[in-house]
Amino acid sequence: MTTVMLRDLANARSGDKGNRLNIALVCRDPAHFSVIAAQVTEARVADVFASRHPTRVVRYALPNLAAFNFVLDDVLEGGVNASLGLDGHGKSLSFLLLDIPIQLEADDPRATRGTQHQTV
Repeated sequence: MTTVMLRDLANARSGDKGNRLNIALVCRDPAHFSVIAAQVTEARVADVFASRHPTRVVRYALPNLAAFNFVLDDVLEGGVNASLGLDGHGKSLSFLLLDIPIQLEADDPRATRGTQHQTV
C-alpha cells in the first residue's frame, strides 16, 4: 500500500451558508471514486473538522459525477456575519479535507507518479 494525499486524487470547492459549510469533492480520475468513498467517510470528515465542533456531517455520493458533497453544520463560528474570525467562512476550508491521507494499492498509477508520501 502507498499513502497519497487526497489532493493528489481530487479537487475540492467549498462555500458557506450561514453556519453551514458545504464542500464539493470531485475525483480527478473516476477510477478513484470507490477508494475515496471507502476512506473519506462522514466520520473521518467529522474527525478532520473536530476542532470546529460540527454538530452533523452528511455525505452525499454522486457516482455518475465521480464526486461527493459534504455538508457540515455549525462549523463556521456562527457564519460570516456573526464570526469574529478574519476568515471564519467556508471558502478556504476545503484545504483541510484535501489533507486527508489516502491508502492506494501500490500498482495504482497515482501511486507511482511521484505523488506518494509513504509506503506501508
